Amino acid sequence: MATKKVTEKKVAARTTKKTTGCGHIGIVKNDPYLEPYEDAICGRHDNVLRKLSQFTNNGKKSIADFAAGYEYYGLHMLSREWAFREWAPNATAIYLVGDFNDWKEDDKFLAHRIEGSGDWELRVPLKYIHHGDFFKMHVKWNGGEGERIPAWATRVVQDEHTKIFCAQVWSPEQSYQWSVKSFSPSTSPLLIYECHIGMGQDAEKVGTYTEFKDNVLPRIAKDGYNCIQIMAIQEHPYYGSFGYHVSSFFAPSSRFGTPEELKELIDAAHSKGIAVIMDIVHSHAVKNEAEGLGNIAGDHNQYFYPGERHEHPAWDSLCFDYSKDNVTHFLLSNCKYWLSEFHFDGFRFDGVTSMLYNSHGLGEAFSGYGDYFNGHEDDNAICYLTLANVLIHKVNPKAITIAEEVSGMPGLAAKFEDGGYGFDYRMAMNIPDFWIKSIKELKDEDWKPSSIFWEVRNRRNDEKTISYCESHDQALVGDKTIIFRLIDADMYWHFKNGDENDKVCRGIALHKMIRLVTVSTINGGYLNFMGNEFGHPEWIDFPREGNNWSHKYARRQWNLVDNKDLDYHYLGDFDREMLKVIKSEKNFNRTPILEIWHNDTDQILAYMRGDLLFVFNFSPTRSFTDYGLLVPTGSYDIVLDTDNKQFGGNGLNDDSMMHLTNYDSLYVDERKEWLKLYLPARSALVLRKN
Repeated sequence: MATKKVTEKKVAARTTKKTTGCGHIGIVKNDPYLEPYEDAICGRHDNVLRKLSQFTNNGKKSIADFAAGYEYYGLHMLSREWAFREWAPNATAIYLVGDFNDWKEDDKFLAHRIEGSGDWELRVPLKYIHHGDFFKMHVKWNGGEGERIPAWATRVVQDEHTKIFCAQVWSPEQSYQWSVKSFSPSTSPLLIYECHIGMGQDAEKVGTYTEFKDNVLPRIAKDGYNCIQIMAIQEHPYYGSFGYHVSSFFAPSSRFGTPEELKELIDAAHSKGIAVIMDIVHSHAVKNEAEGLGNIAGDHNQYFYPGERHEHPAWDSLCFDYSKDNVTHFLLSNCKYWLSEFHFDGFRFDGVTSMLYNSHGLGEAFSGYGDYFNGHEDDNAICYLTLANVLIHKVNPKAITIAEEVSGMPGLAAKFEDGGYGFDYRMAMNIPDFWIKSIKELKDEDWKPSSIFWEVRNRRNDEKTISYCESHDQALVGDKTIIFRLIDADMYWHFKNGDENDKVCRGIALHKMIRLVTVSTINGGYLNFMGNEFGHPEWIDFPREGNNWSHKYARRQWNLVDNKDLDYHYLGDFDREMLKVIKSEKNFNRTPILEIWHNDTDQILAYMRGDLLFVFNFSPTRSFTDYGLLVPTGSYDIVLDTDNKQFGGNGLNDDSMMHLTNYDSLYVDERKEWLKLYLPARSALVLRKN
């Protein structure tokens, strides 16, 4: 929800009022409409401080020291023995079974309970267990028993024939040697390429980390993106879940290769100046008991809320109990693990709205500020998310954290010191919804520049956002990408050079304009899902029984954009040049968006950022000759033209022409003059002031 306008009188009253509560009310100062909820904001902040004090022993150690559970739990090779530990308070016995003992209970592999805790420990000589061995826990509890994968397993593999998942001992003789020792992400602006390793190749199969490194990463670098957001890294039993039903939180998915191959991919990205963030899932977990955390030791609530809050009503998954210190320790350690062991540069937290509210946000309108502070919030989850951000930025001060959140919770991407939750960015989820609604419900002549300009800038002043036109969500079966909404089946018949019909020409033009107005109004970053930059024609449908387990639609057809006889390359070429122009303006995020002109009747929109002038004509039928815009005095060169023939346009402008402003005595004091431009219908220009 964007910050509401406040009168000067009210602001003055707020600044003279004595500060009450915890004193960390920066977000209230930035938005006086939060004033009635200051006590709630301070209460949440103080709750985090109490937990920080508890976890750090009153500051005697750091939160990063606390979040090192992966160094203790799980299977570890020591100098003379193997040590295995698991938290399972409800267990009565835990055996390790595997290749090393023919999968039979053996007293040599019987763990003992550590007195006074819910932890179990096993130590065996090095000679008994070897790198590559498969293993599980055989857990017993009152009234039952079963084989389980350890919660802290760092390598989990699915048998190709039986489809059964097992933990695997992973302790190669040589640890991975990083070629890039330290890395600083470029965030001005942050340009994110959202991607999925398995479907990142042409072949009808599951792609690998190495194939992505060799074949896709160079494309991303060439296209100008400086960050990749990788989906489905944490191991998940069902490939078609897109990685959102996680079973093993510390194990990189073995479908795509080895842990070392994932490290090689991240290392290669860093060498190209590309940051790597992970789509992390801490909002829920898969229900599977044999593979996941659903019933480690006979207690279904060990990791998850009891009662009505145990299962997510919409996702068929389990909801973490963030009130338990052991669960918080598990999840915080998970954050540190991926940062420290794999050099990820941060995280996009999935399903944050679901975490924030006891209702998971389902069926809620969030129409006013009171909806964020009416007692239905999960304060445990809010505390965890804030602690996670404190930890992540303690481990790596340059790390990037992004919240996928739709309710508009104030303070989510504000600094912890100001009373916020500490995310660096939040997803601007209103924007793709706006574009879908516009394409579906409005005639082209009813598109209003004033509405477009409002929507792409609708955000809180003290929070940075990631703007995007569409993500993977719109590309899934059952939905439609922007290009498919614009062109539909005509993509299959009229997307060859010289064979375009009116529908295709319209779609190509609007696809470029929608992206340009979205990226040029960012205040933090921009995101594109893999293939959408060139209008990938197919939806995403993972292998399943309903499609005879086919990989046909779980891939990206790079051959289409590489084929110069097809129109896809026009969109890909435009996307590349668009990002180049955005990056050409130094400190783009810090440059204010200065509106020059909008006219809903003409469907014209113009604004400046630094020396860049953006001009849009959304009219489907009307072109304008010598359209006057009052701009800073000087000369202007066209640096990007959506109608240029190299981007599949008509080439109606002479883009080599320098445009000079025309004198007007009325605006001498403002140092402004009239710039007269030819604006073809359904096109946009970017000009640079010399």
